[in-house]
Amino acid sequence: MKESKNQSRQHRKIRIRKKISGTPERPRLVVFRSNAHIYASLIDDLAGATLAATSTLSLKKDEPGLRCNIAGAQKVGKEIARLAKEKNIERAVFDRNGYIYHGRVQAVADAAREGGLEF
Repeated sequence: MKESKNQSRQHRKIRIRKKISGTPERPRLVVFRSNAHIYASLIDDLAGATLAATSTLSLKKDEPGLRCNIAGAQKVGKEIARLAKEKNIERAVFDRNGYIYHGRVQAVADAAREGGLEF
């Protein structure tokens, strides 16, 4: 029986997570996208804690016209970089969460780099 798209993504996610891990000095920047929203979090895997998180859902309160497209993903990337700077985090490990590095996922990464986050 053929796997669904999400099951295939979960298998890729497991393969990726075997290789990368976040630390307090260099947390893991994980991206999750749904059809309605895109989320980004900085995670310290050693402590099991989320250091900072943002999404189109949380930014929608400030900008009512925000949608889950590339423009929305860029705003999420800039916001996560700003939150990281507030917590004195300059470097991170990018976790694409099993998604192809393309479109909205790439837009978050590029915008976070523009915002000063290094990975």
